[in-house]
Amino acid sequence: MQSFQEMAASRREWISGVLMPWCRQANFRDLREAEHDWINIAGRVDPAMTLWTWAWSRFPCLVHERLPGVNETLEVHIRISSGETIVGYPDNRESARGELVLIVAGEDGSSVQSGPHNLDDVISAELTNPEQAATLTDLPDHRPVTTLNPEAPTEHRI
Repeated sequence: MQSFQEMAASRREWISGVLMPWCRQANFRDLREAEHDWINIAGRVDPAMTLWTWAWSRFPCLVHERLPGVNETLEVHIRISSGETIVGYPDNRESARGELVLIVAGEDGSSVQSGPHNLDDVISAELTNPEQAATLTDLPDHRPVTTLNPEAPTEHRI
Protein backbone atom coordinates (compact mmCIF):
# COMPACT_ATOMS: atom_id res chain seq x y z
CA MET A 1 0.00 0.00 0.00
CA GLN A 2 1.31 3.35 -1.00
CA SER A 3 -1.16 5.81 0.49
CA PHE A 4 -3.52 6.42 3.36
CA GLN A 5 -6.45 6.21 0.92
CA GLU A 6 -5.37 2.72 -0.17
CA MET A 7 -5.00 1.60 3.43
CA ALA A 8 -8.41 3.01 4.38
CA ALA A 9 -10.03 1.35 1.35
CA SER A 10 -8.40 -1.95 2.32
CA ARG A 11 -9.75 -1.64 5.87
CA ARG A 12 -13.28 -0.87 4.61
CA GLU A 13 -13.07 -3.87 2.27
CA TRP A 14 -11.96 -6.14 5.16
CA ILE A 15 -14.82 -4.89 7.35
CA SER A 16 -17.48 -5.41 4.67
CA GLY A 17 -15.98 -8.58 3.16
CA VAL A 18 -14.76 -10.43 6.26
CA LEU A 19 -15.90 -8.94 9.55
CA MET A 20 -19.57 -8.25 8.78
CA PRO A 21 -20.18 -11.66 7.13
CA TRP A 22 -18.50 -13.40 10.07
CA CYS A 23 -20.80 -11.61 12.53
CA ARG A 24 -23.86 -12.71 10.51
CA GLN A 25 -23.02 -16.40 10.87
CA ALA A 26 -21.04 -16.73 14.11
CA ASN A 27 -22.61 -18.46 17.08
CA PHE A 28 -23.43 -16.69 20.33
CA ARG A 29 -20.35 -18.04 22.17
CA ASP A 30 -17.94 -16.85 19.47
CA LEU A 31 -19.63 -13.44 19.31
CA ARG A 32 -19.31 -13.00 23.08
CA GLU A 33 -15.64 -13.98 22.83
CA ALA A 34 -15.09 -11.46 20.03
CA GLU A 35 -16.80 -8.75 22.08
CA HIS A 36 -14.07 -8.94 24.73
CA ASP A 37 -11.40 -8.10 22.15
CA TRP A 38 -13.59 -6.03 19.79
CA ILE A 39 -11.53 -2.85 20.09
CA ASN A 40 -8.49 -4.74 18.77
CA ILE A 41 -10.49 -6.43 16.02
CA ALA A 42 -12.74 -3.65 14.75
CA GLY A 43 -11.16 -0.51 16.15
CA ARG A 44 -12.67 2.00 18.54
CA VAL A 45 -16.29 1.21 17.80
CA ASP A 46 -19.10 0.23 20.10
CA PRO A 47 -19.82 -3.53 19.85
CA ALA A 48 -23.55 -2.78 20.21
CA MET A 49 -23.43 -0.65 17.08
CA THR A 50 -21.33 -3.04 15.03
CA LEU A 51 -20.78 -6.59 16.32
CA TRP A 52 -24.30 -7.18 17.64
CA THR A 53 -26.07 -5.19 14.90
CA TRP A 54 -24.20 -7.19 12.28
CA ALA A 55 -24.94 -10.44 14.13
CA TRP A 56 -28.69 -9.69 14.23
CA SER A 57 -28.60 -8.80 10.53
CA ARG A 58 -28.75 -12.54 9.77
CA PHE A 59 -32.46 -11.80 10.29
CA PRO A 60 -32.87 -8.78 7.99
CA CYS A 61 -36.22 -7.71 9.46
CA LEU A 62 -34.59 -7.11 12.86
CA VAL A 63 -32.15 -4.42 11.70
CA HIS A 64 -32.01 -1.43 9.42
CA GLU A 65 -28.71 -0.59 7.76
CA ARG A 66 -28.91 3.03 8.92
CA LEU A 67 -29.85 2.33 12.54
CA PRO A 68 -27.67 0.68 15.20
CA GLY A 69 -29.04 -2.21 17.24
CA VAL A 70 -32.34 -3.94 16.59
CA ASN A 71 -35.07 -2.03 14.80
CA GLU A 72 -37.91 -1.19 17.19
CA THR A 73 -40.26 0.27 14.60
CA LEU A 74 -41.70 -2.86 12.97
CA GLU A 75 -43.63 -5.75 14.50
CA VAL A 76 -42.02 -9.15 13.94
CA HIS A 77 -42.77 -12.74 14.71
CA ILE A 78 -39.86 -14.87 15.77
CA ARG A 79 -39.66 -18.62 16.09
CA ILE A 80 -37.34 -19.92 18.76
CA SER A 81 -35.72 -23.34 19.11
CA SER A 82 -38.38 -24.51 21.61
CA GLY A 83 -40.91 -24.21 18.76
CA GLU A 84 -42.63 -21.20 20.29
CA THR A 85 -43.59 -18.28 18.03
CA ILE A 86 -43.62 -14.81 19.57
CA VAL A 87 -45.11 -11.67 18.00
CA GLY A 88 -43.96 -8.27 19.16
CA TYR A 89 -41.72 -5.27 18.71
CA PRO A 90 -37.98 -5.56 19.44
CA ASP A 91 -36.84 -3.48 22.40
CA ASN A 92 -33.42 -2.10 21.47
CA ARG A 93 -32.62 -0.82 24.95
CA GLU A 94 -33.31 -4.18 26.60
CA SER A 95 -31.84 -6.27 23.77
CA ALA A 96 -28.15 -6.44 24.52
CA ARG A 97 -25.14 -8.62 23.87
CA GLY A 98 -26.90 -11.11 21.59
CA GLU A 99 -30.13 -11.41 23.52
CA LEU A 100 -33.40 -10.19 21.97
CA VAL A 101 -36.26 -8.80 24.04
CA LEU A 102 -39.65 -8.26 22.45
CA ILE A 103 -42.51 -6.09 23.68
CA VAL A 104 -45.68 -8.12 23.22
CA ALA A 105 -49.34 -7.49 23.93
CA GLY A 106 -50.41 -9.06 27.21
CA GLU A 107 -53.72 -10.85 27.62
CA ASP A 108 -55.25 -7.78 29.27
CA GLY A 109 -54.03 -5.44 26.51
CA SER A 110 -50.99 -4.23 28.44
CA SER A 111 -47.46 -4.50 27.10
CA VAL A 112 -45.14 -7.14 28.54
CA GLN A 113 -41.60 -8.26 27.76
CA SER A 114 -40.75 -11.57 26.17
CA GLY A 115 -37.20 -12.74 26.53
CA PRO A 116 -34.36 -12.35 26.50
CA HIS A 117 -34.04 -14.77 23.61
CA ASN A 118 -30.47 -15.80 22.85
CA LEU A 119 -29.30 -15.27 19.26
CA ASP A 120 -28.61 -19.01 18.87
CA ASP A 121 -32.18 -19.82 19.99
CA VAL A 122 -33.83 -17.64 17.33
CA ILE A 123 -34.63 -19.89 14.37
CA SER A 124 -36.40 -17.32 12.19
CA ALA A 125 -37.68 -13.76 12.27
CA GLU A 126 -40.14 -12.22 9.84
CA LEU A 127 -42.18 -9.05 9.63
CA THR A 128 -45.82 -9.47 10.57
CA ASN A 129 -46.66 -6.93 7.86
CA PRO A 130 -43.99 -6.96 5.11
CA GLU A 131 -45.44 -3.80 3.50
CA GLN A 132 -44.19 -1.85 6.54
CA ALA A 133 -40.57 -2.37 5.48
CA ALA A 134 -41.06 0.23 2.75
CA THR A 135 -41.61 2.91 5.41
CA LEU A 136 -37.91 2.86 6.31
CA THR A 137 -36.53 3.48 2.84
CA ASP A 138 -36.66 7.27 3.19
CA LEU A 139 -34.64 7.54 6.39
CA PRO A 140 -31.79 10.03 6.23
CA ASP A 141 -28.33 8.57 6.53
CA HIS A 142 -27.21 9.17 10.16
CA ARG A 143 -23.87 7.43 9.92
CA PRO A 144 -21.16 9.79 11.05
CA VAL A 145 -18.73 10.97 8.44
CA THR A 146 -15.26 11.83 9.63
CA THR A 147 -12.79 13.62 7.45
CA LEU A 148 -9.21 13.84 8.61
CA ASN A 149 -7.33 16.82 7.34
CA PRO A 150 -3.75 15.55 6.98
CA GLU A 151 -2.42 19.07 7.47
CA ALA A 152 -4.21 19.65 10.80
CA PRO A 153 -2.14 19.21 13.97
CA THR A 154 -2.74 15.84 15.63
CA GLU A 155 -4.43 17.40 18.67
CA HIS A 156 -7.03 19.07 16.39
CA ARG A 157 -7.97 15.94 14.48
CA ILE A 158 -11.27 14.29 15.31
